[in-house]
Amino acid sequence: MKKLIKGLFVAAGLLLTTQVVNAQQKLGHLNSDEIFAVLPEAKTASTTIENLAKSKQAEIDKMIAEYQTKLKGFQEKERTLSEANREVVVKELQAAQVELQDLQKRIEDARTKADKDLRDKQSELYPPLQQKVATAINSIAKEKGLAYVFDTAASQGFNNLVYFDGGEDITAAIKAKLGISASAPAASKPAAGPTKKP
Repeated sequence: MKKLIKGLFVAAGLLLTTQVVNAQQKLGHLNSDEIFAVLPEAKTASTTIENLAKSKQAEIDKMIAEYQTKLKGFQEKERTLSEANREVVVKELQAAQVELQDLQKRIEDARTKADKDLRDKQSELYPPLQQKVATAINSIAKEKGLAYVFDTAASQGFNNLVYFDGGEDITAAIKAKLGISASAPAASKPAAGPTKKP
């Protein structure tokens, strides 16, 4: 009987020690979507990307309009084909067909180049912003003594949310660290995670 009681005390002590160790590891969470939505540099980068996309699309639209005009001219020239002017019109139609094919290839090349230019601009603008936010996250996590910080952002697909039962939301502190107004609109709350960890 004494061994059983002694064993129970040892088990209870181990359980209590485990709970104390777990309680010392503080958890925090943030919403990176909310942070990037109000980060001035992110808004500027987004506007730059949008303007570049509009500019590239305008160039492509101009080429498409030119193609459509030439195609219409080709079709009208084709209607004038008769036995009397067959030789001349056929040569003109062949030249127009080559010109249309060349223009179509230029449009495809312009689309490919526009996609590449947009990707390059994103690669140039966003990594420094991501680094800035990561530095703020690291700083706040150290200041608050957090062992883990989870990102509850919808754009992350909640992939970074392993377990969530409360925790400390450091989104406002990170915004403050980045000099962003705390009254900025909040993103929607994440779906509730498991209520208790087994």
